[in-house]
Amino acid sequence: MRKLFGTDGIRGTANIEPMTVEMAMKVGRAAAHIFKDKDKRHRIVIGKDPRLSGYMLETALCAGICSMGVDVLLLGPFPTPGIAFMTNNIRADAGVVISASHNPFQDNGIKFFAPSGFKLPDAVEKEIERLIFSNEIDSIRPTAEEVGKAYRIEDAIGRYIVHLKNSIPGNIDLEGLKMVLDCANGAAYKVAPRVLTELGAQVIALNMSPDGENINRDCGSMHPEVISRAVRENNAHIGIALDGDADRAIFADEYGNVVDGDQIMALCALNMHAEGKLKKDTLVATVMSNMGLDIAMKKAGINLLKTAVGDRYVVEEMVKGGYSLGGEQSGHMIFLGHSTTGDGTLSALQTISVMKKTGKSLSELASCMTPLPQVLLNVKVKKKGDLDEFPAISAMIAKAENDLLDKGRVLVRFSGTEPLVRVMIEGEDKQRITVMAQEIAESIERALN
Repeated sequence: MRKLFGTDGIRGTANIEPMTVEMAMKVGRAAAHIFKDKDKRHRIVIGKDPRLSGYMLETALCAGICSMGVDVLLLGPFPTPGIAFMTNNIRADAGVVISASHNPFQDNGIKFFAPSGFKLPDAVEKEIERLIFSNEIDSIRPTAEEVGKAYRIEDAIGRYIVHLKNSIPGNIDLEGLKMVLDCANGAAYKVAPRVLTELGAQVIALNMSPDGENINRDCGSMHPEVISRAVRENNAHIGIALDGDADRAIFADEYGNVVDGDQIMALCALNMHAEGKLKKDTLVATVMSNMGLDIAMKKAGINLLKTAVGDRYVVEEMVKGGYSLGGEQSGHMIFLGHSTTGDGTLSALQTISVMKKTGKSLSELASCMTPLPQVLLNVKVKKKGDLDEFPAISAMIAKAENDLLDKGRVLVRFSGTEPLVRVMIEGEDKQRITVMAQEIAESIERALN
């Protein structure tokens, strides 16, 4: 069993184990030890989102890394995908992200990127844990000139903006497009508006004044109603909602209708397929993707592979199979030819590029997929375990599956980042599946609380 790492790094309430300064320093020391050898001076990039606790965790991580004789390159507030890009771009030995993504400000997290810009494999995360709890490296204390130092990279934003702009064809600009952009008071508040404005768009920017506490608060990808309303009020062509660390995006079409990750993957897959750029005619998604995506891809002659929930598993499958496009319904989209991880701003650029190339509105493009009615309930729990060990829960799930047969599906799983059980049901009748989901949720609350 893992003690620290979940599906997306280490995460929890800031200043409570494991998200304490003491643990952050140990994590920094263990990671520095793993990425260090004796042949050269080593460097690790650290970036964060703007939440209040990022300052203390950044300082602790930095101290731990430097104490092992490794230098630190500080980016300050910076999108998670930008940290992955910079790690690879400057040939650093690793990248560290201090963020809890879409979680509220009181939470925080730590996750790593390898020198390639990809997330660390499970084996490396397990080794970091082993080093921390075995106390094996406690006696390693470089001194004098061997101690690491920390300094800031001043041109990181400029480098990342150029990278983003280069992800779309040079003959495409965004002149004539009015768009609403919700930055979630998060890490992309400087980058995303500049990219879109420099490409010629008229940008109505919302929630771009982070104060350390307002990240994701009633805004961003978790609250797409904000861009839906703003698109209608401003007669915009598109709305884009990022999350706190800007690795995901949810959209609104010109009528204010929400367009999720499944629909964006569908329209981008069809465009790439038509241009011969969809490698092996395959799209990679997760088990959370709507059955409507299966139907749309099958109709177009595109293979659809599904992984466990988590963008890291999507990326692993893409790399293993040599595929070019993948993602999650939640808004993580991975365009592997341009990025090693989900990137909300890059996903927006790819989507807008399809709009410009085809001359079609987002509502027209998104109509390529008709989602089945879906209900998703999040049940807070005090403990985690194997759901199969609770007969009452298993019975309710089996009953729902028998009622739906081949005209829907049931997926119940623990969240990898929060104390939640997610209950998702799809079917033809929204009212019917809502009742089913509520019955399963009630059985989970009784058993796990």
